[in-house]
Amino acid sequence: MSARQTVVDSIERAGIVAVIRIKDPGKLRAVVDAIGAGGIRALEVTMTVPGAVELIRELAPTLPAGFVLGAGTVLDAETASRVIDAGAQFVVSPVFRRAVIDACHASDVAAMPGCFTPTEILDAWDAGADVVKVFPATSLGPAFFKDVRGPLPQVKMMPTGGVTLDNAGTWIRAGAVAVGIGTALLDAAAVAAGDFGALRANAERVVANIKSARN
Repeated sequence: MSARQTVVDSIERAGIVAVIRIKDPGKLRAVVDAIGAGGIRALEVTMTVPGAVELIRELAPTLPAGFVLGAGTVLDAETASRVIDAGAQFVVSPVFRRAVIDACHASDVAAMPGCFTPTEILDAWDAGADVVKVFPATSLGPAFFKDVRGPLPQVKMMPTGGVTLDNAGTWIRAGAVAVGIGTALLDAAAVAAGDFGALRANAERVVANIKSARN
């Protein structure tokens, strides 16, 4: 099995990708430890975090077994190559760029481009996307996944935007292979206050929600 398929399988088993978009990079490790203690195993550090590439480079070799680390908000092939070199095991984008997929697959790294319409979703899948990130999913809702999965059952889709601690399982039941969750999980006030116990509790809540949906 290829490395990228192994990572995709890990993300599907986890059912949750934590989208880490924080203002203070000095708190990244504490955030990761807190949500990891709550059961989160797939982490996406976005390029909007100051010094994101170097943070990924520092974090990658220190994560326990069973964790997968990716990079988010990757907009071009050059950035994809940089984060892969830093240790990213999957690359997520808010848009569909074929060159980003190609750069990922050249290094056997999973590519997760962002798409919105059924045409975009299928085009990205046909271009080799390992998982299609449906973004922004806020304005679509879980029913969209159920409708698209009807004619396109082969496509692995993951919503980002509009996913909460309590509705994550609804997306899974509608056909998502995993959910991307940021703001609802990583409460900005809790991060700013250093209330990492609250982040752990959030993680436990969403993990339980996904588990319940799959039972």
